[in-house]
Order: sequence, then C-alpha cells, then structure tokens
Amino acid sequence: MPTAVTAAAFLAANCGALEIVGITATSAKYGALALHFYWVGAIPAMLFLALFMMPVYARSGAMTVPDFLRVRYGAPTQILSAISLAVMMIFVAGISLYAISTVLNSFFAWGFLRITIVSSAVILCYSLAGGLRATIYNEILQFGLTIASLIPVTYFVLREFHGIHPMLERMPYSIAHTWVSLPFMQPRSATMDVFGLVFGLGLVLSCGYWCTDFILIQRALAARDLQSSVNTPLFAAIAKLFFPLLVVIPGVAAGVFFRAHGITRYDQALSSLMRHYYGSGLLGLGISGVLASLMSGLAGNISAFSAVWTHDLYRTYIRPARNDAHYLRVGRISAALACLLSIFAAYLAFRYNDLMDYLQLLFSLFNAPLFAVFLMGMFTTWATPTAGFTGLLCGVIVAAIHNFAVRFGALPYGSQMLANFYGAIYGWVTCVFVVTIVSRFTTPKPADQMQGITYFTQEHNVRLPAASLWLAAAIAATCIALNLLFR
Repeated sequence: MPTAVTAAAFLAANCGALEIVGITATSAKYGALALHFYWVGAIPAMLFLALFMMPVYARSGAMTVPDFLRVRYGAPTQILSAISLAVMMIFVAGISLYAISTVLNSFFAWGFLRITIVSSAVILCYSLAGGLRATIYNEILQFGLTIASLIPVTYFVLREFHGIHPMLERMPYSIAHTWVSLPFMQPRSATMDVFGLVFGLGLVLSCGYWCTDFILIQRALAARDLQSSVNTPLFAAIAKLFFPLLVVIPGVAAGVFFRAHGITRYDQALSSLMRHYYGSGLLGLGISGVLASLMSGLAGNISAFSAVWTHDLYRTYIRPARNDAHYLRVGRISAALACLLSIFAAYLAFRYNDLMDYLQLLFSLFNAPLFAVFLMGMFTTWATPTAGFTGLLCGVIVAAIHNFAVRFGALPYGSQMLANFYGAIYGWVTCVFVVTIVSRFTTPKPADQMQGITYFTQEHNVRLPAASLWLAAAIAATCIALNLLFR
C-alpha cells in the first residue's frame, strides 16, 4: 500500500479506545501529566521503531511479531509470545467494547450486553468480508470522522477557558505541570515520579507498545518497500506531536468540572463534554466520531488476534501444509471467537475508573518483557534461544507477581499508573537479567543463521535516506521544545 495509507492506518490503529476515551479520562484524572503519554511515551519510541527496528523487521522476512521471534530464538519463544499477545489482544478488545458501551449508555441508556453484541457483529461483518485491507481502509475512514468530531470540543474548551495555561491553573499544582512538580523517585506517595516516568513509560512501556505491537507493525509492513515501512511511523509521529490538542486539552477541562462536582468516574469525561458543549447536530457528529474510533481499535485487535492464532500457532504447529482456503476459514472462525471472548473481557474493565490505568497494566504484564526479548534479540548476537524463552517467561511471571502484590496492598503506590510504570520496569529488568545470565551457559545460534535478523548483521549497503534522518531529527527537536514549553 502507499506510504500515506499505511501511515494513516498506523496512526488510526492507535487512536481507538486507548487514544480517545482512554487519554481523555487520564487527562481528567492526572491533568497535564497525561501529556507524557505523547512526548515521553510515544514520540521517542516511534523514532526508535522507524530508524532501528523497522529495517530489521522488513528484511527478516517474518510475517508477524511472534514469527520474528521464531526466526531469532526458535519455536518455544514464538509459541509463548503468540499466546501472551493473543491474550492481551482479547483484553484490549474488551476495553474497546467497554468504552463503546460507556458512550452509548451515557447518551442513550442502552444495556451493556445489547451494545456489545451489536458492535461486535458490525465489526465482524466487515472484517470477515474484506480482511486486513478492509480493516485498514475502515480505520482511515473512521479516523477522519473521529478528528472531525473532536475539533469542535477543543475549540469550545479553549474559548471558555481563554487558552491552555489559564485552564491548567485551575488544576491542583501537582498535576498542572509536566515536570516541575515531579519528585525524582517517590513511588509510595507521588502520583508520578521522574524515574518511573522516564524508565517505566519512556523506555519500557512506550517501546514495548510501539515497537512490538503486532497491529502497528502489521500496518507498517503493509507498505510497498523498506523505505516506505521506515517512513510510516515517522509520518505518523508528526501528527502524534499535536494530537494532545484533541484529547488532553478537553480531558483537563473535564477534570476541572469533575473536581468541582466531586465526580470520579473519569471514563465519562468525553461524553460529558460533548453533552455540555454540543447541540443536537454536533452531538450526532460527536457520538459518531467516538464510536468510529472505538470500533477501529476493536477491529484492529480482532484482526490481529486472527492473524496470530492462524499463522503463528495453527498453521505452524497444529495443522501445517494445508491449502490457503483452509487457513482462510480458520482465520474467519478465530475472528468470530475473538469477538465472543472480547465480550467477556469487557466485563473486567468495570473494575477501573480510568481505561488507561487498565491498559497500561496489561502492557506492563505482556509488552514489557516482550520488548526486552526483542531488544536483546535484535541488538545482540549472543542471546541464545533458551535464554529468550526463559527470560520472557520469567519477566511475565515477575510482572504478574508485582501486580498481585499491588492489588492486595502488599506494595503501596501513589497511583495505579505509577504502579504500572514500576511493574513494567521489574518485568523488563528481570527479562534482561535472565537472558544475559542464561546466555552465558547455553549455546547461541550459528552465525550463518543470524544474517539479516539482527541489527548488526544487516546488509548496510541499503542506508536510510538523509531525508528520513532529518525528518526524525526535526520531530525529536519539536518534542523537546514542547516538553520545555509545558514543563
């Protein structure tokens, strides 16, 4: 596909429940600190993906993210990663369904089960009819509708508060700034701290999401050539720099209203703003845009679950050497199964008043150890197949133990979000440590099998054009300037 299409789809795949309802709710709860999810938790990782990881992905010949782990580490690591990714995709799809039900219940008082069944049926129909291409083009159309629905609410908010800084001044000081109010390391009492933010969000969680999320990588790999695959996340990063205007600013305004009235159900932030500012005509556009973004995220996870199950598990290990028609049927059946499982997963989201808290918890459990395995596999030649599997398993176990300790009060934190940051750090460090130690006592893959699947064994005769490097530098400079402006 053309680079413009893949870049738009790359951005649209991220702008589902995570982006629209989730970040707006997070902004209402955490104020200006939510800007870190863009200028610390997105832009650096997108640049790293474009310049360092996409060339390896594109040249390795792997069709999926777990498939790359098979090429680099072997079958056990691929199976473990595919299972963990499939489980995470179901939970994330459940978040999207929950968010859809929240919006429709807020506006129309529709029942939860009715909403989830109808939404799943609509998405399943076009996913089965057109596959990945239909999903990508629907994502782009839905993304355009989403942008159109969010621009008016941002305009009304800025007009009422007379700008961004006057609005931030009405928030508590600890969440009205991005950096100056943060302690360096104070996990037990601070809402966020610098160490958890930079290491936990900036390195582990952000790179774990942007650099290993199969849905995003799938869109970049759909580009026509290597250079287009590299440019896909770069072009998406330009839009990502300024996307906070559409979600964080309205969310902060909702936080001002919520604190004045003692409201703590932050997931209602966006729907509350639309009811407050929009008339009947704009309200219809707003509802359509929010639902489009949520259904886009749900469709992406269902499509990705189907691909991971069919290609990485069923085709590779359960029923190999069948014809394409057979695997197509299995893929469609697995997509239908993913819809059913996501309905059950949606009920778990009721336990959280901020979808982003829940989402980052899932990423700390699955993506953080996965990114450590990828990092060691792509940028070393000594990480062994046994070490990759053992490190991934130990990282997931440690992150899960940390989560249970937080859940039952054994480890107190100043906020659930900060607990997620530190949980990701523990899972990532554990995985790196285990891979390093186990690699010293096990046998690495032969050198001739490593060609083209690590960064240092790539053929460097195809270099990135200077235009891509200059674009990446400009994006990084703009990101630094925005952090200084809102510090």
